[in-house]
Amino acid sequence: MLAAETAAGVTTARLDGLAERFIRENGGVPTFLGYRGFPASICASPNDMVVHGIPDSYKVTDGDILSLDVGVTLDGYVADSALTLPIGTVPAESLRLLDVTRESLEAGLAECRTGRRLGDVSHAVQEVVEAAGYSVVRSLVGHGVGRTMHEDPQIPNYGPPGRGPRLEEGMVFAIEPMVNAGGYDVVMGDDGWAISTKDGSLSAHFEHTVAVTDRGPRVLTRRPSERQGGGRD
Repeated sequence: MLAAETAAGVTTARLDGLAERFIRENGGVPTFLGYRGFPASICASPNDMVVHGIPDSYKVTDGDILSLDVGVTLDGYVADSALTLPIGTVPAESLRLLDVTRESLEAGLAECRTGRRLGDVSHAVQEVVEAAGYSVVRSLVGHGVGRTMHEDPQIPNYGPPGRGPRLEEGMVFAIEPMVNAGGYDVVMGDDGWAISTKDGSLSAHFEHTVAVTDRGPRVLTRRPSERQGGGRD
């Protein structure tokens, strides 16, 4: 819904209002709203902002990329998902960053199988990103998700394979590569929430909630418009 409403000239505050209304009209609760004091229902992070952007009067501009991160609580369970959108006509290099970040997410999701180790997920993401010449943000991680938004374990987007807890049926994770076109260092904004690339390079963020099942990964937040991949949906 948000992707269809996002265009040049739209403010991120308007997108936040649309998201909250949509979530509530469908019986859910916006998980982010009030979480540790966060003042909005979604995170909206343009261009060099990696994550946690607070929606405000910022007008999306032709050529931007905009990351939208949404959490929904429905029937006592939380789902967490994000995507980065190109706005209007964007440079080919921006589109490549989005494609690589999306591919790295699919690689991580594909490793969410019984018997694999958590490090296999992290390593799969890192391999795709670094092979393309980009960098993985190292100070921010994915996480377990279930009845609350942030549950154990933390899931880095880098690291050696074959390490960490062994994955078991019934585990549910939020896998979320945050990928920078430049270096991986980030800085905190003055509002105490928004995190941006230290070198001012573009950043992209894609995320899905995935369950480990006896039949492979089951992606719980797959959008109908997405190319199928990364296991059973």
